Amino acid sequence: MRALIDLQKKLFPDLLDIMQRRYVILHYIQLMEPIGRRSLADHIGMAERIVRSEIEFFNKHDLVYVTTKGMHLTLSGREVLEQLATFMKEVSGFSVLESHIKETLQLKQVIVVPGNSDEQDWVKQELGKACVHYLKSVVTSNQTIAVTGGTTMAAVADMMTPLEKAKDCMFVPARGGLGERVENQANTICAKMANKANGEYRLLHVPDPLSEESYQSIIGEPSVKEILNLIRESNVVIHGIGNALTMAKRRKASEQVIDKLVSEQAVSEAFGYYFNDSGEVVHKVRTVGMQMEDLQFTNCVIAVAGGKSKTKAITSYFNQGRSDILITDEAAAKELIREFSL
Repeated sequence: MRALIDLQKKLFPDLLDIMQRRYVILHYIQLMEPIGRRSLADHIGMAERIVRSEIEFFNKHDLVYVTTKGMHLTLSGREVLEQLATFMKEVSGFSVLESHIKETLQLKQVIVVPGNSDEQDWVKQELGKACVHYLKSVVTSNQTIAVTGGTTMAAVADMMTPLEKAKDCMFVPARGGLGERVENQANTICAKMANKANGEYRLLHVPDPLSEESYQSIIGEPSVKEILNLIRESNVVIHGIGNALTMAKRRKASEQVIDKLVSEQAVSEAFGYYFNDSGEVVHKVRTVGMQMEDLQFTNCVIAVAGGKSKTKAITSYFNQGRSDILITDEAAAKELIREFSL
């Protein structure tokens, strides 16, 4: 396919430009339907007259239908978009990015989606969709899936659809998290994923973080022990990666902890652990739930993180080598490649 694409670029450069433009428009309609023409033009940064012309083309060929509330893709439109996806990935060079990052970080799989989630909200939806698609390729019936909290994980939950080939899966929160915004708590995300996937779920109602005394008391409770066993025996773990100081402040860490993270040069955070550039743990928050050592017994650990601002955090986290799948966006991927070459 690469040779064909290179040939098309030389002989039919206009054709590739048109295909890419039409792919972007169809792709965004799918994400945001129903969406109006003017709103679509604003979001993708394209002149409204060009969008209007393309919509007329799509409508004529039964790829899009227009209602009073906005535009939707037809079944044919969805099929065309799906068929174009692999081709567009090659054209955009994402396959090269994925291979380079996979080899450098020594991962099982890397998936790159278009855009920059720091600047475009829809990119997180794309990350979520890519995660759900990959999950469906690896999960089997009666497995347990642990998920963390955060805005990126909330996007994964939004994009979740029924797991037709994996019946009776159990979703569990990877850690406690009362105290954060409800929509970003692992419990909320876990329940939403399970409901949309037609699976079951169990919740973990404990604060995060905890004092040592409270921790020892809570983990002794029979109901907590039961859910902890489920969490630690998870077949699949899906988690985000945070910027260390951003996450510490969001969780209202003390000034003493903030000072420690600064002095120890903490870069990333996951599962309540804070890591420096080399992937060494410089601080750990006492939480009830999955611990880093539990990941070695899990078949599949999927990290979902995007945005150029997350680049150093992604590198830092993967330096300790506990996750084997990375789903990221174009901006982060290109910055990762740039860092690798320094």
